Amino acid sequence: MQIKSVVGTDLECSTFCLGGAILGSDINQADSFELMDAYVDRGGNFVDTAEVYSNWLPVEPSLSEKTIGLWMKARKNRHKLLVSTKGAHPLLESMQLARMSKQDIIHDIEQSLRNLQVETIDFYILHRDDTDRTVEEILEALNEQVKAGKIRYFGCSNWTTERIKEAQTYANKHGIQGFSGNQMMWSLAEADSTKFVDTTLVAMDNGMTQYHLETGLPAFPYSSQAQGLFTKWDSGQYTADDSRISPMYKSAANRARFERAQQLANDLSRSITEVVLGYLISHSFQTFPIIGCRTISQLEESLKAADLRLTQEQLEFLR
Repeated sequence: MQIKSVVGTDLECSTFCLGGAILGSDINQADSFELMDAYVDRGGNFVDTAEVYSNWLPVEPSLSEKTIGLWMKARKNRHKLLVSTKGAHPLLESMQLARMSKQDIIHDIEQSLRNLQVETIDFYILHRDDTDRTVEEILEALNEQVKAGKIRYFGCSNWTTERIKEAQTYANKHGIQGFSGNQMMWSLAEADSTKFVDTTLVAMDNGMTQYHLETGLPAFPYSSQAQGLFTKWDSGQYTADDSRISPMYKSAANRARFERAQQLANDLSRSITEVVLGYLISHSFQTFPIIGCRTISQLEESLKAADLRLTQEQLEFLR
């Protein structure tokens, strides 16, 4: 994988980010260490995590962050990595109650610093939004943390385009740091937001795509392979109307996208996984997809897409 400078920052990020939600929990510590070792050996330097990851399981709180922290300490490789995490997420038992006060932000940053065993977080991402709070209040709190040396840069996840615009406009007007990246749900499969179980999630749409094209704001898409939808269709694990397919992805439009992706994969002698990820990294604005892997073989299959750049005509064909 290539390491690229993230536009507008001095951060250096690998083409693909490793999803860390199940590290230490669904994947035990030893296997998590092995997976992260393999990712770094292949040129990766960004493991995506969050303070809330694994908290929905009957395990130690924030186990993903803690597992990554233990791994960095054991490998003595913190200096080689872009340390990133997310915070300001509602408590899982009260998702309707936002946690975006200055005190909430500080609390979660301090907790993540302890969990990761680092002094500074390179890239801190707000996991959700609170539209009852002004962007001024939120950005000023984050800039204070930058000045205090707790974080270097920050971004947002699950924010609407309108709120991102509002935040960036305020930052530019007042000469302070704004968002350095946006983490949204985005893949070749179109997600139907009316069928989200968690209504606080925000998916890429035409308006957001246009905003990224106009501003060059880097994208860090999660669910970049749509829960493996196209791969499972391609391998015959799923039928077209399989009940195991998430309702947000079960559509005739996505089945048609799969068939076009399958055709392009055959034309290019590539796997369906490579085409799905190649679609994301071939846009004209910087995109660093988060890949969810449980095994080294899955990791290796995803990383094969690192050199695939589709033409504009091919991108239009897939859509």
